Amino acid sequence: MPASNPDPDPRVTPGLEPGGGVPPGETPPGEASTATGAGPHRQPKRGWAKGPLAIIVLVAVVCALFFLVFAVALDL
Repeated sequence: MPASNPDPDPRVTPGLEPGGGVPPGETPPGEASTATGAGPHRQPKRGWAKGPLAIIVLVAVVCALFFLVFAVALDL
């Protein structure tokens, strides 16, 4: 079984000039042209949102109360 070369044959590759060069207009643009959106750019909000921060504080208070009640119940 002969080994096949995965590279394309430069003699039949479209867009190549003799010698392997590329004519103008065949190359991609020099700058990035893949923008993320068409609208105006808005900076993301900094810091924690009020909802997740309130939930974290509430869970911490409930855990502290649980251990406080548990310690008082063991002391009885």
